[in-house]
Amino acid sequence: MELRDLLDALNAGESILGDSPLHAVMLQTSQNAMRITGELNSGYHEPARVRELLSELTGRPVDETVTVFPPFTADFGKNIAFGRRIFINAGCTFQDQGGVTIGDDSLIGHNVVIATLNHDLAPNRRGDMHPHPVVIGRNVWVGSNATILPGVTIGDDAVIGAASVVTKDVPAGSIAVGSPARVVRSVTE
Repeated sequence: MELRDLLDALNAGESILGDSPLHAVMLQTSQNAMRITGELNSGYHEPARVRELLSELTGRPVDETVTVFPPFTADFGKNIAFGRRIFINAGCTFQDQGGVTIGDDSLIGHNVVIATLNHDLAPNRRGDMHPHPVVIGRNVWVGSNATILPGVTIGDDAVIGAASVVTKDVPAGSIAVGSPARVVRSVTE
């Protein structure tokens, strides 16, 4: 099994069994992600070097308009897609096996956690993982310490309040706050 096989399975929403060859590839890829983020977080780097390391982490070019303030952690790295003119503040953690997409002009606050995997509930299968992508639209603002759970889509122009736990989709142009996050109004009200 190769990384491409794993990505195909993850992006198809297939469960990854804890004792499978795909799981072994996932663990190997995670070791590489820890190596790269270890370097990223080891001291000061010029913004261009941060983007080089992010490109190595994701396996694809990161646009020169993307700004990430370390520390930044991704436990897989190969299933992150950054748009243009994105700002990610310090302390963010992405569990990206299921896929994390961040649209153009989005702002991600301090210590945001994005999770894309659930473990199986059955005790004898707890090592099995079920991927669900997180999609953050264009011009979204995610406040500090928010957590976005697997399978969530946040629509364009939405705002997620600080410390919110987003468990379901947030419509475009909405403000969602709380735990669990609920839509409280439109950004234009």
